[in-house]
Amino acid sequence: MAHEIEIVNGKASHFYVGQTPWHGLGTKLDSPPTIEEGIRAAGLDWRVGLKPLFTGDGESVDHRATYRMTDGKIFGVVGPGYTPLQNNDAFSWFQPLLDSGEVALHTAGALQEGRKVWVLAKVNKPALEIADGDMVERFVLLSNSHDGTRAVRVGFTPIRVVCANTLRMAHDASDEANRLVKVLHTKNVMGAIEGLRDMMQVANASFEATAEQYRKLARFHVSKADMRKYVKVVLGVEKEDDGKLPAQTLTKIREILVLAEKGKGNDAPAVRGTLWAAYNGLTEYLGTSYGRSQDRRIDALWFGQNATLSSKALEIAIAMAS
Repeated sequence: MAHEIEIVNGKASHFYVGQTPWHGLGTKLDSPPTIEEGIRAAGLDWRVGLKPLFTGDGESVDHRATYRMTDGKIFGVVGPGYTPLQNNDAFSWFQPLLDSGEVALHTAGALQEGRKVWVLAKVNKPALEIADGDMVERFVLLSNSHDGTRAVRVGFTPIRVVCANTLRMAHDASDEANRLVKVLHTKNVMGAIEGLRDMMQVANASFEATAEQYRKLARFHVSKADMRKYVKVVLGVEKEDDGKLPAQTLTKIREILVLAEKGKGNDAPAVRGTLWAAYNGLTEYLGTSYGRSQDRRIDALWFGQNATLSSKALEIAIAMAS
């Protein structure tokens, strides 16, 4: 299918507050939900169990299979020490933050037939102004897999308001915030997640530090030649002569440069021709053009190779502006 949002009985496993998301699927909510409302709206009100595994001749093995208890759907094979993190427990990580008013649930859902689940919450702090009228909102992203392929992850995600670009945190933001981002599926998984709440105090300092780096990019103007050089360095293109590059690579470079110049928000007077425009052109490309389908791009931008490329793009831009 054209998307990886799970569809169960004709309903997309996804809710959102506000603007319709990239795939146009899911349950629209007029206001941020409670945890119970969010779980139901996203179609995530099910539990994960463990099944024993046996060899072909009936001998039991240490590994087990994870499965959805409502319909028996097998998700994956996991080791003997694996403990499922139930969807309601993943959502419940946010409860003290909801009670204190620090965050509000924004969107959540399941990808890849339920194997991957995420919750995105908006931090209730003022948006960060990077350039005149160009704002960045603060979000917390919790992701989890039910097939044993990924640890539970909690990360802080800046999102540019004008274009909904998912950005990266700067590397010189708090090392503590960057360390405490993974929790293994062990017996102590819930205790470890409880400890992650302490990251919220660090998070806001990290957002502020990252925003200052963004502002540095917005103050740093570059020529078209340097902007092209920046894109090529980020993409790992070593050849200086464009005539020797594959057509596909040239197309990719041109698309990014067009977005850097004319992408959403990048033609504003306070942004045009800056490294901030260049970085956002690249992140907009990663979120809208790079990959086989839009939801896979978002999945990769949050969790996979596009996240690595976006981090690299920010790191190189900051180095250029220093």
